[in-house]
Amino acid sequence: MIDYSEGSGKLYHIQVAPGEVGRYVILPGDPKRCKKIAEYLDDPVLIADNREFTTYTGSLDGVKVSVTSTGIGGPSAAIAMEELKRCGADTFLRVGTCGGMQLDVRGGDLVIATGAIRFGGTSREYAPIEYPAVADFDVITAIKTAADQLGCTSHLGVVQCKDSFYGQHEPEVKPVGYDLLNKWDAWLKCGCLASEMESDALYIVGACLKARVGTVLLAIANQERAKAGLDNEQVHDTTMAIRTAVEAIRILIRQDAASVSGCSE
Repeated sequence: MIDYSEGSGKLYHIQVAPGEVGRYVILPGDPKRCKKIAEYLDDPVLIADNREFTTYTGSLDGVKVSVTSTGIGGPSAAIAMEELKRCGADTFLRVGTCGGMQLDVRGGDLVIATGAIRFGGTSREYAPIEYPAVADFDVITAIKTAADQLGCTSHLGVVQCKDSFYGQHEPEVKPVGYDLLNKWDAWLKCGCLASEMESDALYIVGACLKARVGTVLLAIANQERAKAGLDNEQVHDTTMAIRTAVEAIRILIRQDAASVSGCSE
């Protein structure tokens, strides 16, 4: 394995060294959300801020927990996970935003991604396209439990992941618009809940690295509701998605501790 640390002991892109992050990592896309999320941790410390990767480490219930931003899209998300895994993390919870697709997904709802359509390119460099991008059952169950405890309206199911934001929102002007529109229609008919840009890469990379991964997303709005002439409120406040992610990590910490305790008896 090539050493990109240049003797610093820190991973090249995230600029974090082994031991500086916890086993559990919350992954927002936007670096600016890291501080907001870190405020839910006890004694958070800024570990690194390099490119799109900002990392804080603190604790929840006495257990080390970190927050690292991934930037936009699969390539940088994969880099973050690869390097965080090498620093000791093995449980990842993406918290981000999405656009709703099914008509019952409204702005302000949470979408919990049990699986992802692999329309992005990054995951293809890890696994054949026939291999499904699916979440870890324990992580997804913890997210759903947390959302219910907090009284959030949530939807559990498959999301679509892409590399081109404007390919989704302006497909008709793209030279391959015929293909984009046909596939979008197929995904709608299959019941796809929402569209975003990272979970397919994270789920496939996580599978290859033997890491646990799950995703919770705030639905900002729903273009299909707008097309249908339905109300389409836009919501940008990620507070409930963040709180759900934090509480899900607490649940996983308790479950993991109980599992270890049970095995030792």
